[in-house]
Amino acid sequence: MNQKQSIDLIWQKIVSETITAMEKEPILQSFLQSTVLDHSSLGDSLSFHLANKLSNHALPLKLLQPLMNQAFNQDKILYATSRDLQATVDRDSACSVYSTPFLYFKGFLALQAHRVTHNLWLQRNQSLALMLQHSISTHFAVDIHPAAKIGSGILIDHATGLVIGETAVIEDSVSIMQSVTLGGTGKDSGDRHPKIRKGVLLGPGAKILGNIEIGEGSMVAASSVVLKSVPSHSIVAGVPAEVVGKADVNEPSKVMNHYFKPC
Repeated sequence: MNQKQSIDLIWQKIVSETITAMEKEPILQSFLQSTVLDHSSLGDSLSFHLANKLSNHALPLKLLQPLMNQAFNQDKILYATSRDLQATVDRDSACSVYSTPFLYFKGFLALQAHRVTHNLWLQRNQSLALMLQHSISTHFAVDIHPAAKIGSGILIDHATGLVIGETAVIEDSVSIMQSVTLGGTGKDSGDRHPKIRKGVLLGPGAKILGNIEIGEGSMVAASSVVLKSVPSHSIVAGVPAEVVGKADVNEPSKVMNHYFKPC
């Protein structure tokens, strides 16, 4: 299945699920109709949905919706969105249908809004990107700098309190729980934030500080404070975090098992 087919299939599932939801919850008919069924594609629907949530006096709807459309009309961005949706359905035990994260999960929605701010940042519309970031932070309680580089197939679960700094990099197929910080260690400028490699699982409340690397297929246990790089396929825990075991799967992010046996 190519990228376009994958996007279209997910959109068809969202539409079908929305029709079913309207039959079960008639009180939501107006919201579901205007948010999903009045649109012909995943990108158009998501642009409308996010613009309505994030618009304000400084970023009115008539300004914000075209910015959203500009981003989600790009195949690369929209495919990343579809992979994020699939990751959420696959990994979140509270989610069994595609329309639920699309409509209601602020982790998914904040991540897609970040994709718009990052697109603006790359176009050198930095003040506009920061203005939108402020709105995202206020609305979703998630603070991701527009310059941060984030791959696809990302699950941001619950999301409240998530902070991702300017020079952070998150590769594909990463899962991130609530209250995670990817931060710096002081007033240093330049490249100063963590690099999270493919397949990593970041537990609730994990704090990862400085220009360090969390190696591919690793897991950071809940509430750990990581101040040095982590080898690939390792489990780290504690304050400060130390290696306490080896991951028993290639990509802990996809298994979502936060328990571990110390070595």
